Amino acid sequence: MNTSAPFAVPDAFRAAHDAAWTDTLPGLVAELLERWTLRPDGAVGHGMAGIVLPVRRADGLPAVLKIQRPSEDDAAVVPGLRAWNGRGIVRLLDHDAAGSGALLLERLDAARPLSSLDDDVKACDILGGLLARLVAVPAPPGIRRLADIAGAMVDAAPAAVRSLADPDERRLVAVCADAVAEVLGEAGDRLLHWDLHQDNVLAGTREPWLAIDPEPLAGDPGFDLWPALDSRWEEVVAAGGDPRGTVLRRFDQLTERVGLDRRRAAVWTLGRVLQNALWDIEDGKAALEPPQVELARVLLTDRMP
Repeated sequence: MNTSAPFAVPDAFRAAHDAAWTDTLPGLVAELLERWTLRPDGAVGHGMAGIVLPVRRADGLPAVLKIQRPSEDDAAVVPGLRAWNGRGIVRLLDHDAAGSGALLLERLDAARPLSSLDDDVKACDILGGLLARLVAVPAPPGIRRLADIAGAMVDAAPAAVRSLADPDERRLVAVCADAVAEVLGEAGDRLLHWDLHQDNVLAGTREPWLAIDPEPLAGDPGFDLWPALDSRWEEVVAAGGDPRGTVLRRFDQLTERVGLDRRRAAVWTLGRVLQNALWDIEDGKAALEPPQVELARVLLTDRMP
């Protein structure tokens, strides 16, 4: 193994996961460093789900070794990254076919996310440009389908909304479900990122900005707008300006950049509101998050006549 010290799992990450899995990580990292002829090249980073170790290959190329617990949600990551082949997104260099969930990825600048830009108009334009490139790719076979996910959401909505305390919020979720039901037969076949917000775009050297951490899905590009619309929402509200105006400006920027029909994109964005609501209800919450309510009401009033 090309390292002078054993790999140590960060304490905060270890505390968030069960020991049966985290105890295997030092051995897995050692094995992958040896197999791929890598040497550590920086401090370990981590989020809630995964660990990222900066490394260098034998040819000197900087890369990152990313490991997270294998799950059904991650099964589409490798075929998705292969289909995009680095166009607008981090490039896949290798992956562990044995099923550990480990990826060897192109190294980007984790200290420079798109959210570090002060100009939100520019940041939204960059997001729109990346989204346009990503959804231009047809989804490969075997990727999860929005049609199936949306159909299940529509079926679950009537019973789920009873858990919401506010009658207005119950009606709002029901309206979202009705809107999605009308487009179920046209759920699309583009390759979606599913989580493209400003913190999931990093500065690069091969291109100025590249997307990271996709959750590939086959569907309509309108379903991919919500994370960009919701980006840095706390800052939008804290600025004391017009959140409604920000929603509309971002929505119009994105739909124009990607070339989407505004009404159809609004419907599928309401689908994301529905999805988020169902997830929150499943987690035991009795109220919607304020950004969801604000965004849904704005789109229903201004983009769905």
